[in-house]
Amino acid sequence: MSATEEPQKLYAAREPVFPKRVYGRFRNLKWLIMLVTLGIYYITPWIRWDRGSELPDQAVLLDLANRRFFFFWIEIWPHEFYFVAGLLIMAGLGLFLFTSALGRVWCGYSCPQTVWTDLFFTVERWIEGDRNARLRLWNAKWDFHKWRLRLTKWVVWLVIAVATGGAWVFYFADAPTLMGQLVTGQAASVAYITIAILTATTFVFGGFMREQVCIYMCPWPRIQAAMMDEDTITVAYRDWRGEPRGKGKDRENLGDCIDCYACVNVCPVGIDIRDGQQLECITCALCIDACDDIMAKVGKPRGLIDYMALTDEANERAGNPKKSVWKHIFRLRTIIYTVLWSAIGIGLTVLLFVRSDIDVTVAPVRNPQFVVLSDGSIRNTYDVRIRNMTHDESAFAITLVSDQPLQVELEGQTGNTVDVPLNSTHLQRVYIIAPASSEAAQSERTDLRLWVEDLSTQTRAYRDTTFFGREER
Repeated sequence: MSATEEPQKLYAAREPVFPKRVYGRFRNLKWLIMLVTLGIYYITPWIRWDRGSELPDQAVLLDLANRRFFFFWIEIWPHEFYFVAGLLIMAGLGLFLFTSALGRVWCGYSCPQTVWTDLFFTVERWIEGDRNARLRLWNAKWDFHKWRLRLTKWVVWLVIAVATGGAWVFYFADAPTLMGQLVTGQAASVAYITIAILTATTFVFGGFMREQVCIYMCPWPRIQAAMMDEDTITVAYRDWRGEPRGKGKDRENLGDCIDCYACVNVCPVGIDIRDGQQLECITCALCIDACDDIMAKVGKPRGLIDYMALTDEANERAGNPKKSVWKHIFRLRTIIYTVLWSAIGIGLTVLLFVRSDIDVTVAPVRNPQFVVLSDGSIRNTYDVRIRNMTHDESAFAITLVSDQPLQVELEGQTGNTVDVPLNSTHLQRVYIIAPASSEAAQSERTDLRLWVEDLSTQTRAYRDTTFFGREER
């Protein structure tokens, strides 16, 4: 580097992006997805679901206090966390599948950052005007008019951000009750702290950082390359048709692109798709709508910018027809992802329907390992935890199966039955006794099986364990 050359800067200041309003099929699809996703997020906590007087009547509830998850008619207990793990794996595989088939389609249409940023853009256009008006306002001095528009926009953004944080905490407690507590100042401090944090992040990420979150904070743009190949469908520019670009009446030596920058002006991340595939592109397809509109006006075929794959480029340059969309989507990689995703989904569904309404765990108490009673018999102690996942209080009988004459006694109970309230867990101490002269009393260990039976439904569950005796030496 010569003395006159300045060193290259490692950081470039952010250039504000002011996307222009656009109309078209992909813009309408984004409106639909935004309305559906926001509706689900804000409305779901208020949906009621009757589960009886002893259980919450909120359709979707993460009951952290009681360590349970309610989703309409489905109830997940702590020991069934594999359902949550399975759903997370399915979500990951689904993201891999969509990215392999359609690029960053999740980022362009359904990502929360995209949805809320799009909502904030809508508010900004409604208050400050479309792109040119917002550019003039950005460059204008801070007078009363600019302050009025800015403050109005920020207040609306803040209301949306508060509603976003408030809706999130409603998933963890009864929504109507928590709403009353929040308004009257009686809610727990963690609720206010959570709302404040989510309000701040929504306000800053959706209103100010916007595309910066997608470009610099989100790891997915760097990971997606491993999911994509030459058959992945993504947004691309047909430069062999559009170049050389230019304006004017004499277009014999020019391509279809008139260099109007309509595709650039509508891009929410501020890139030029004509420069080729770029890490910043979220494949929202708004540039397709903008370009198609211009092509219709100048009497050129639509599709100068379109969803296409790299293999389509080679085929079209050679004058061959491009592959059908289905041939791009259904290939080995996407089929593998689909099979794995479906297998996990089917497995979770089967487990959901075959799971028992009762569950039992047996924990031997080994301090001491055994106790010698006054008559010489040997006693082992066990902690038996019974989960009654039904909606009725039930009596449970505890029995054992062994090839030795072992006896069962329940601490604090008459006989071998114990009552367990509905939707609750009961810890019962159980004693197993071997007569002094029995083989189990004299052997080091004896295998046995503890059975727990719901006497009202005859549903049974068991756990295998071991009885320790006093080995003769």
